[in-house]
Amino acid sequence: MVSALSHSSTDLDAVIFDYNGVIGLQPTTPMWSGLAELAGWRTEDLTHFQTAFWSAREPYDSGEFDDTDFWTAVLGRRPEPALLTRLRAVDTALWTRTDHRVVSLLHQARQADLPMVLLSNAPHPVGDALDASDWRGLMTDALYSARLGMNKPHLDTYRNALAATGVGDPGRVMFIDDRPDNCEAAARLGLRTLHYTGSPADIERQLGTKSAAAFPSS
Repeated sequence: MVSALSHSSTDLDAVIFDYNGVIGLQPTTPMWSGLAELAGWRTEDLTHFQTAFWSAREPYDSGEFDDTDFWTAVLGRRPEPALLTRLRAVDTALWTRTDHRVVSLLHQARQADLPMVLLSNAPHPVGDALDASDWRGLMTDALYSARLGMNKPHLDTYRNALAATGVGDPGRVMFIDDRPDNCEAAARLGLRTLHYTGSPADIERQLGTKSAAAFPSS
């Protein structure tokens, strides 16, 4: 049983959460392989597929590329509509699995009336899927890069997220992300930061709960 967070026990007024790598689980190798196979890449070429995938992801995340643009860049050809639909669905599924331990913490923070904002680099299909998730209602707001038209670590993404918290002082807001470059950018605006490396107990400590031992390390 996870004890409820006490908003009064911490000097935080709000928290901004990254999604992937914090609330969301990273895709497994078999999941990557399944997407690569669907895209027509051989199993032994998985590394090359991932290189092509990530090379085109930034403009997809920012909304510059639509689904067709992104998958055309990855495949090297324009996908047929049926294939595009399947690629979009499988890709979205890769990024929408959650860490139940962190989701439990979101519930505790909500019980303590601690405002929480999601700030994620995510293309439109992923953002839409996250908005439809059962935990999304725990968040005060959710900001996705494709809707903002810019990716983290652009400083305006953090400014937008801070505004969404309703807190004027960035020093009273915690930003949690698994990428150090994103944390460094947030810190430049005065936000407090936690570079998350996979232990929910680290989030617990930042939020002021005393039940850090409630979570195993894996």
